[in-house]
Amino acid sequence: MTTPTTHPAHQRIFLDKQSPSAYRALVGTSEAVHAAAAEAGLERTLVELINLRVSQINGCAYCLNVHTRAAQHAGDTPQRLGVLAAWRDTELFTREERAALALAEATTEPRDAAAQETSYEEARQVLTDDQISAVIWVAITINAFNRLSIMSKHPVRRLDGQNRTIISGRDD
Repeated sequence: MTTPTTHPAHQRIFLDKQSPSAYRALVGTSEAVHAAAAEAGLERTLVELINLRVSQINGCAYCLNVHTRAAQHAGDTPQRLGVLAAWRDTELFTREERAALALAEATTEPRDAAAQETSYEEARQVLTDDQISAVIWVAITINAFNRLSIMSKHPVRRLDGQNRTIISGRDD
C-alpha cells in the first residue's frame, strides 16, 4: 500500500499525469475514433462540433477551449461556434450536422429514452451506419475526456503572444 501524498485539500491531481498508461489508452481510443470518423466520411468540422456540444453540456472549460481552437483550425466560423448551444434555433447547420448533434446529445444525456429514440431515427435518415457509429464514438470519447479534465481541474490559461494556450507550464 502506498502512502498518500500530502497536498492541500483544494489541489487536484492531474489524472493524465498520475495514471499515464490509462491516459495513453484513452488517447489511443481517441485516435482510433478520429480515424473511424474520417473513414466514415465525417468532416473534421462536424467532429469538432460534436466535441464542443458535448463539452458545453458537461461544462468542461478545458475541452471547450481546446476544441474551439480545433474547430476554427478545421475551418468552422465564429458565428456557428457562437450559436452552437442553440443549434436547434438556427438554420446554420446542415441536416447531417443536426442529426449528429442530436445523437451526440442523446449519447451524453441518455436518460431521456424518447429523445434518444427520436435522435437515433433522425440520424438513420441522413447518416450511414458507419457515420452513426462514429458520431456515437466521438461523443463517448469526448465525454471521457470531459470527465478527466473536470475531475483534474485542468486550467485554462490566457493565450500568450504566439496564439498558444499555456496550461500548467506546458504548451498545448
